[in-house]
Parts: sequence; C-alpha cells; structure tokens
Amino acid sequence: MSLTTIAELKAVLGVGSLYSDAILQEVCDASDAVLLPMLWVKSEFAIAHSKTTTTATLYFETAHDFIVGDSVVITNCGSAWNGTKTITAVSELSITYTISAATATDKNTLYPYGLVTGDTTTDWTADSAIQEASLMLSVDIFQARQVPSSGGVAIDGSASPWRMSNSLLAKIRGLIAHATDPRSMVG
Repeated sequence: MSLTTIAELKAVLGVGSLYSDAILQEVCDASDAVLLPMLWVKSEFAIAHSKTTTTATLYFETAHDFIVGDSVVITNCGSAWNGTKTITAVSELSITYTISAATATDKNTLYPYGLVTGDTTTDWTADSAIQEASLMLSVDIFQARQVPSSGGVAIDGSASPWRMSNSLLAKIRGLIAHATDPRSMVG
C-alpha cells in the first residue's frame, strides 16, 4: 500500500475520474520509491552472495543488526536468494538462511547491491508528517507529468523547467527530519 492513496491524490488534485486509477497509482508508487529509502528502517545492502545445496549466505560491507530468527525480505540478489527468509546464522558481516534444491556457488559480488530489510516496527501511514511529505511528492510528480514546463523560479528570477530537481527533496526535508535514516544523507 502506498503512503498516499489514490483517493487522497484525487481529492487534492481535484481530478475526480478524469485520470485512471492506474495512472494515479503510478504517481503514488513513484512517491514511495523516492521517500521510503530515506526513512529509518532496519536494512542493509548485500554486496555479495554464495550458496550451498541447503543454505544461502549474503555478505555485507559493514556490521548489521540482524539476529538469528529475524524474518527478512531480500530483493535484488537473484532468484535463488530473493524472498522472505528466516535467518539461521549470523556473523559480523553476513547472514545465512535455509534454501532448497540449489546448486552450490562460490562468493559472487552483486552489482547493483541487493537489499535486506528486517521486520518493520514503524507504520509510516500513521505518521502525519510522513503522510504530508508523500502527498507533496505525489502532487509534484503528477504536475511534472501533466505540465512539465511549470517549474519553479531560479535564484536569479528566471523560470526553471526543473520541477523534479533536487529542490523536490528540499521541500520535504523538514517534514521527514524526525524519521530520516542517517545513511540516506550521504552525498
């Protein structure tokens, strides 16, 4: 479920049934794709993987917070590794879990990195500041699709066509400050 619902977006934009729900859902999903990685969650990037015939192991560049018994969602690591898995063993820089009917492989680097996300303890749909930030992003994404030349004004007063520029995130930074993952602030 998206942080911003189709009904909320329709109400704010005042579009009624003018646009299909599928188009508006794409906008809501795009907003989530921008916002959710910036919020604090128990996650790590897997930099490599290996497997035996009964277990799979994911490797990390830095120490992680996962423990044996955690249920994790693994994405972008390959079909044999992806999915919801229960951790059976941990070391400082890796986790291991059970798989079935696999061919053994040596340790391979992942490009791009995979993502391992632990149990979520925060419901971002209950946080009004996060909800407002998501709605603001959704409106801007929708407006950029419909009227791409309606950008802001640059510091020198000239018109700027870049509605989807880095100022998009600057608009919501204050709203999400209390929930921003410090790892997302690099760069």
